[in-house]
Amino acid sequence: MPNTIPEYEVYAIKYARRDSTRKQNLLFADPHDGPMPIDYYVWVIANNERSIVVDVGFDAAEAQTRGRQHLRCPAETLGQIGIQSGDVKDVILTHIHYDHCGNLDRFPQARFFLQDREMAFATGRNMLHDILRQAYTVSHVQALIGVVYDKRVVFVDQTSEVAPGVTVHHVGGHTDGLQIVRVRTRRGWMVLTSDAAHFYDNMDLPNPYPLLYSVGDILRGFDTVRTLADSPTHIIPGHDPLVMERFPFASASSKGAIARLDAEPIDWPGGIPPASKLTT
Repeated sequence: MPNTIPEYEVYAIKYARRDSTRKQNLLFADPHDGPMPIDYYVWVIANNERSIVVDVGFDAAEAQTRGRQHLRCPAETLGQIGIQSGDVKDVILTHIHYDHCGNLDRFPQARFFLQDREMAFATGRNMLHDILRQAYTVSHVQALIGVVYDKRVVFVDQTSEVAPGVTVHHVGGHTDGLQIVRVRTRRGWMVLTSDAAHFYDNMDLPNPYPLLYSVGDILRGFDTVRTLADSPTHIIPGHDPLVMERFPFASASSKGAIARLDAEPIDWPGGIPPASKLTT
């Protein structure tokens, strides 16, 4: 029976960055401390039938408040791949930390896919604790509540199909309601981990990113990511600058800003590993 699952192009848009170190990005002590900057991304899943945006980033004002370097507006940068944010119909919010949901107003026609548990987490008793609340911005959460009242939030319980060939899967760990995205591409099944793994090293060592809700859920999430992805090259961490080095740019004009993730990697330590047999 022929495969009928559609394939998508997948893009990573880098819109901000900040300086950081290995000690800041790895939960357990690392004797080899050194620079380990963080990049901030949003992602686009697209084919001839539809365009889906994964997370919406933050704006320049939020960057100034939090001491981040804002490089470009992620919503405006969508135009470089032929997408206008005002026309987008579907947005996946992996979770609602400040760097993932700060531009909701730029997507006035979109419905937003979000885990039930993430909304409960961000508006419930856990926000009484500073360490859990620090990565949320109250105005972003309030804006999302407005979108709920506008009936434009699709609440997900664990796993759901957003479109044929695109599914979301609850993993938790970083936040209680974090979800990852699995997408079918021309080179196989890819997983956008978002903050289930900030860096390749978080999974490879393994050594989780320190801002978390449950270490156990993070480690089990690593297993889920590996199960859903066709190979290590199909796993895309949420904040690693290496993503922009390992994958080609979408075009000459997008160098340093937009990577094409469904293309074959251009670099990989030890050589590019083969993908597993593609499955339907």
